[in-house]
Amino acid sequence: MFAQLGYYICMPFAWLTRLFYTLTGSYGVALILFTLVVKLVMLPFQLKSKKSMLRMNRMSGKMKEIQTRYANNKERQQQEIADLYAREGVNPMSGCLWSFLPFPILIALYNIIRYPLHYFMTIPKDVIEKISAAAQKMGYTPATGAQQAAYEEINLAKFVHEHWADFEGKFEGLIDLDYQFLGMDLTAVAQTKFGEIMTGGWPVIGLLLLPVIATAIQFLMTRVTMKTSGSTEMNGSSKMMLWMMPLMTLWMGYALPAALCVYWIAQSAFSLLQELTLNKYFNKILDREETDKERAKREARYAKYEKQKELMAQQQAQTKGGSKNTSTSKKKQQQYKASEKKQAGTNENGRLGNRPYARGRAYSEDHYAD
Repeated sequence: MFAQLGYYICMPFAWLTRLFYTLTGSYGVALILFTLVVKLVMLPFQLKSKKSMLRMNRMSGKMKEIQTRYANNKERQQQEIADLYAREGVNPMSGCLWSFLPFPILIALYNIIRYPLHYFMTIPKDVIEKISAAAQKMGYTPATGAQQAAYEEINLAKFVHEHWADFEGKFEGLIDLDYQFLGMDLTAVAQTKFGEIMTGGWPVIGLLLLPVIATAIQFLMTRVTMKTSGSTEMNGSSKMMLWMMPLMTLWMGYALPAALCVYWIAQSAFSLLQELTLNKYFNKILDREETDKERAKREARYAKYEKQKELMAQQQAQTKGGSKNTSTSKKKQQQYKASEKKQAGTNENGRLGNRPYARGRAYSEDHYAD
């Protein structure tokens, strides 16, 4: 089931990448255009979260004041911060989801690069086996090692490109796929090229530089994002976040095909440009919203929030009061029944008017009778 789900997730991205490759004839340019389109599609969803993050940055002074004032009362501190968020119209969780979006896209793109015939060209597996058999008759040798076998479809697609005249028109959906970009083979894994650094020339040097460039841009983008989101003081967690993503990018850049580095460089560069542009745009808007009119709107929203909170408190109090009254009335009924039962056992011979034990519990008029 998960394999089928992954297939349907990858297909839209594969179609988009194939479209740009058909238009440009360059695999690297196709990846850059793919990244740009994905960023533009996600932009409307990120606008609100970006504005909320900038507003949180502006109210950081008020938050510190609350934390200082109620340092010994964590419950009151959390309540005051929640009231501040409601008063300012800020959702502190609105920006969390979008920061994780590049990862599923990266996974989908990795599968598209790793299985070009199955995803990029949408060729069924039985047809891929026929293509492999035809290639073997022409001298193609399937990979045997674990590392090479993991990228078997890439090797087969490269063989087809090198012998395109023999494959053209014989298999439906088969595309002449050229992985070369700026003189580099985007299917190559950088960590396997260190031994060729002195003899490989630019194709090898370029591959080894791609992860470094991706890491540098990722670091710069993370730094700008943290600065504009209010993380001006570098504590332990901030430093970890600042270095964790770039180091992960560096590791992945050397361990995975170079095509992913092209995507990551484009992703970080577009994100950096987006951060700088949106910061400038929304800061102007937030300046305008500090007017009396906008402040009155926020206060009206906060008053509505307070009214709803008060109404909920009243309903909870009524519910507790009702349950308490019910339990009290039940207790009184039980006491009344017990009193009746107790009175029912009284010797009526000892009663004088309303006094049931005036002559004693065991009084008997015939006690001294002959």
